[in-house]
Amino acid sequence: MRIILLGPPGAGKGTVSNLLKNHDGSVHISTGDILRNAVKEGTPLGQKAKEYMDRGDLVPDSLIIDMMEERLKEPDCQKGFMFDGFPRTIPQAEALGELLSKIGMKLDVVINLDIGKDVVLDRLTTRRTCSNASCQAIYNVKSMPPKQEGICDKCGSPVIQRSDETEEAILNRLETYNNQTAPLIDYYDQKGMLKSTAALSSDEVVKDILAAL
Repeated sequence: MRIILLGPPGAGKGTVSNLLKNHDGSVHISTGDILRNAVKEGTPLGQKAKEYMDRGDLVPDSLIIDMMEERLKEPDCQKGFMFDGFPRTIPQAEALGELLSKIGMKLDVVINLDIGKDVVLDRLTTRRTCSNASCQAIYNVKSMPPKQEGICDKCGSPVIQRSDETEEAILNRLETYNNQTAPLIDYYDQKGMLKSTAALSSDEVVKDILAAL
């Protein structure tokens, strides 16, 4: 499968990607992972990106697209891929369309994970993450708390609330999503590529995606 997952923070894009990956071996591609790996490995594109990141500037779309091209040409992407967090804007979507055409690939479908603000706030403000960078296990104080309060089941490190998962931070992230990324819903709908699904159950979302394919 070759798909884009759209949806606000907390919609479950990462969880859905992992379930789909187990289904047919398609790879999960996120902009953040690509940037971090390129910088860590010191690739020419990674070194360029690091210059922007070290200054606190956004990495330009042209550089992101070049990194995407490198990633999509890797052998594991031949099985399929799922974009998570990319494209974020209509200019990025247009550039991605040009890139896919250039390398002879075509998207199957764009999935919009539809979820209300109240559900997002409830999900993310109750989420907790292991502070151990090599573990990063995720918990939820309501639905899946650690066995010992505040302590990771897997490695015993403290479990924390991330700074970007406070209510204030989440509302800011949602505003950014609505301003920059939500317009992609209409963009892909007009191209006849969009499928919307209620993002209340990851298993149901996966069923809807497989049916759409």
